[in-house]
Amino acid sequence: MPEYRQNLATKEWVVLATERAKRPSDFRKKEKESKEPTSSYNKKCPFCKGNEAQTTESLYAYPSESDWQVRAVANKYAALDPSLSPKRMEKGAFLAVEGFGRAEVVIEHPQHNANPATMSQEEIINILKAYRSRQFELSKDDKINLVTIFRNHGYRAGTSLIHPHSQIIATPIVPPHVRDPMRQAVLYFDTKGECVYCKMVNEELKQKERIIFESNNFVAFCPYAARSPFECRIYPKRHMASYIWVDDDEIADLAEVLRLLLSALYFGLDDPDYNYIIRSSPVGDENTRHLHWYMVIVPKISIPAGFEIGSGIYINSMAPETCASFLRENGSS
Repeated sequence: MPEYRQNLATKEWVVLATERAKRPSDFRKKEKESKEPTSSYNKKCPFCKGNEAQTTESLYAYPSESDWQVRAVANKYAALDPSLSPKRMEKGAFLAVEGFGRAEVVIEHPQHNANPATMSQEEIINILKAYRSRQFELSKDDKINLVTIFRNHGYRAGTSLIHPHSQIIATPIVPPHVRDPMRQAVLYFDTKGECVYCKMVNEELKQKERIIFESNNFVAFCPYAARSPFECRIYPKRHMASYIWVDDDEIADLAEVLRLLLSALYFGLDDPDYNYIIRSSPVGDENTRHLHWYMVIVPKISIPAGFEIGSGIYINSMAPETCASFLRENGSS
């Protein structure tokens, strides 16, 4: 029987249509895509170690510039330009802003064929620390209002280079897609006197049906109102509005949870294309009591169609409880 479910935090609705469900294993890739040879070095790849001259100079390198394991550089092909102005301009009834912003690439590993799903915990720690450092630095610019950290894995997710990398884009604009859930969070806090995301995490832990992995500091689950099959979230148990506040011990813990989750997707669904995003507070809202940063992972398994685009109500054919159980069984220790 189909069921409407509402996201507690955003108030968005989804339709859970399990009568259309496939078996979880049916979501595995049926055909292998043609890929570059999986060698550890590609002379044409600008992100490979030894090809540093093909990128802009480092903004971040760990542990050193000469022997880096993670490296951040400005995106040579960025859609935004830091030399422009963020001033709003009225054009008749319309509003415009010059394309100001900063775009960076986090090169996650020196080897061309590395994959976070099979990396060590220490290697993922290095990536997560790079994110924190770059978000902190970018947030110092008083023209920046939002820093978005994301990873596109695979062609369907929007990537064009195989070498493992993430992106960071900093903008002067906080769009409605980000601002509207914040308004819902403020309303919930004003009504209930608590963070709606903390409430959601505690409720998921209480019900236990959708939990994938739990550690001392983090919990990974398929949310109650998941918009698509195998959508996953990782939340810190400690209330933090911004990712910049995560400490080193928590990063080590997060790295292990993320490693387990990506490994479960990799082995359970045959390395699906996916996007992951760190949802963190806008610049200036890092200490608010109503916001709570988290990571969302969305495998590119289903495609929004006319009803989803027209109504904003997503139809999910796989119960999040089933997805969570499948990922738990396929987790690699």
